[in-house]
Amino acid sequence: MTEEGSRAMRAIWSGAVSFGLVNVPVRLYAATSNHDIRFHQVHEVDGGRIRQKRTCSVCGEEVAYSEIAKGYETDDGQLIMLDDDDLATLPTATGHEIDVVQFVPADQVDPLLLDKSYYLEPENKALKPYSLLREALRETDRMAVVKVALRQRETLALLRVRENAIVLQTMLWPDEVREAEFPVLDNDVEVRPQEMAMASSLIDSLSGEFEVDQFEDEYRKAVGELIEYKREHGGGRPAPQEAPAEDTDDMTDLLTALRRSVEAAGGKAEAKPEKPEKSEKAAEEKDEEPAPKKSTRKRSSAKSADEAGDKAEDEPATGTKKATTTRTRRKKADDAEEKAS
Repeated sequence: MTEEGSRAMRAIWSGAVSFGLVNVPVRLYAATSNHDIRFHQVHEVDGGRIRQKRTCSVCGEEVAYSEIAKGYETDDGQLIMLDDDDLATLPTATGHEIDVVQFVPADQVDPLLLDKSYYLEPENKALKPYSLLREALRETDRMAVVKVALRQRETLALLRVRENAIVLQTMLWPDEVREAEFPVLDNDVEVRPQEMAMASSLIDSLSGEFEVDQFEDEYRKAVGELIEYKREHGGGRPAPQEAPAEDTDDMTDLLTALRRSVEAAGGKAEAKPEKPEKSEKAAEEKDEEPAPKKSTRKRSSAKSADEAGDKAEDEPATGTKKATTTRTRRKKADDAEEKAS
């Protein structure tokens, strides 16, 4: 694995390989990636994504994530519920060591036990012990059986050599591998020597060196070509822009409700901005000229009359109507000032 390749990948774990008194600091990288072409489920009419809701099979209601518990159904139909406190009592593996248990011949490892593959990259200071372990495994044709904590669970794994890198190969536990229990295989079948010779000859004619690069995923290639053809010949359309999905978590719902309440309260306060200003102006007039409580209301009435008069002057009207309106306005203003004094 080149230095450029290691930078392109992202380490998912860091720790050290421990065998005897030797520790080799390493970083863990996923050795494989899935290149399958994935399709989304969309609405045929408008192309919108299809969303799956979490609903209860008993009451039919949508269930918030915070209300989802873990349950195990026994063979006799009992449902055993486990909460966070129960799960906290379980042993969790949190160490950062790949502990070598033993070294075994490579031909004794059943490939059916192998699960996921990871590359081990040594730190710069650990290159020599890393290389020593790699070459020793290669020279002796052995694999190291190890235990490692991944995702808070102890996992059984192997260390094996691939080109210049050491690979951590996680394994299934023995009880996770099924036996081939097919009754038909228990029947005795007689194979004649001529048939065996012919089968062996056919195998020899098809034998060769295994070069994985000569094989290609024809189905994935055909799907990619089909997509490209439809794109070039007008088979595509702009993907719809979806609104952010609403979080159904209770806390998020509470915060959303509070935010909307604050916005609603602020909107009501801004809808009538004149009332506070009128009250403040009335309070200032009251401080300047002490008067009975009603005088403030009278002065406000006089002010409103003046504003109404100004508005009337701005509007177009006939000479008679304008003169009458002006005299009425002035008379009302004079009466209001006399009453206020």
